[in-house]
Amino acid sequence: MNPFDDWKQNLDRFFGQDFWGDFEGLMAPTVPQMNIYQYDNELLCMVNIPGMDHPKNVDVLVNHSTLTIKGTIDINHRGGHQIKSEISTGAFERSIDLPFSVRSDKIDATYKHGLLIIQLHRLISESTNPKAIKIRHLEDE
Repeated sequence: MNPFDDWKQNLDRFFGQDFWGDFEGLMAPTVPQMNIYQYDNELLCMVNIPGMDHPKNVDVLVNHSTLTIKGTIDINHRGGHQIKSEISTGAFERSIDLPFSVRSDKIDATYKHGLLIIQLHRLISESTNPKAIKIRHLEDE
């Protein structure tokens, strides 16, 4: 168990379980870290996932305007006494609200050197495209 967990348990005992829940998001880093870049009709998401040995270990889910990433960060280091722990490990799940709905049929994802890069394209529904309306001439009826 790392020293952070001991400290957290002591605070939980002293202040109660609800106390820590209010501050946990402020102290713990968001995992995985993510940058999102918006272009006219495209989003480029760069997700930091160190130690992933194969992309099949991460699930990328898109539902309209929400991107969810689930997986596990495993450093696979054995032995030695850890004196500093800044890289979060273990299972993670993160959902992000996107600025617009995206197409589920046009998603590209690649992984290289610890970065998962996801390319998403804006969903342009048929209802936003101009539609010609036939005008009936009432004098002809």
